[in-house]
Amino acid sequence: MLSLRQSLSLNSIRPLGGWQPSDEGARLTAWYKFQTGISLNGSDVSRWSDSSDNENDMIQATASEQPAYNSGDIDFDASATQNLQSASDITLSGAFTIGIKLNIAAAGGVIIGDNTETGEFFRLHSTTILRIKIDNSTADVQLDSGTWGEGYMVVTRNASNKITLWWNGVQQTTATPTQSGTADIDTIGVRKTDLNPYDGTISEIQIFDKETVALTSNVNSYLSSI
Repeated sequence: MLSLRQSLSLNSIRPLGGWQPSDEGARLTAWYKFQTGISLNGSDVSRWSDSSDNENDMIQATASEQPAYNSGDIDFDASATQNLQSASDITLSGAFTIGIKLNIAAAGGVIIGDNTETGEFFRLHSTTILRIKIDNSTADVQLDSGTWGEGYMVVTRNASNKITLWWNGVQQTTATPTQSGTADIDTIGVRKTDLNPYDGTISEIQIFDKETVALTSNVNSYLSSI
């Protein structure tokens, strides 16, 4: 078993004094960091360790369900239901900010969700709609134009439960629903039970239990540089 705990590249070295997710302290709930905390079974990912202090490591012991690794990109094959799972839930009961760097090969899959609780996921419902289910209640946010592909998304919920989507740093305004409840996350790539597998790559995921204009700006800027 090979563990890549540290990796230095022009992409992963950030300027001195630049914002880091860890600057948010305890409000950083989980951080699946680019090129960091990756454990390999051959060329496949068996673990993506949480770079926050919360040890919400994402693990896959079944070899056939382990996504491939390619220079920082974790490649999920939907036909093999590949996914990574944590032994404990990440629970977001109030405001949150979630940032994800990814390259979407096909719509229909779940990016992050819960494989033990029903109705908890962030799913690419179509080529333009991100469907969010919290406590089995639905909120759809969508692109103002174009379709999913390679890029980065930031999804926030504020203190008034308003859901907002940014795609490649641009706020999307077509749909801004409200959605209360507790979002449960313990899986990357599927929802209960092993449904709607994700097809594409994921390079980084940041999860915070807060929402501010400054945080959203920082996450967008950080993801744009990966």
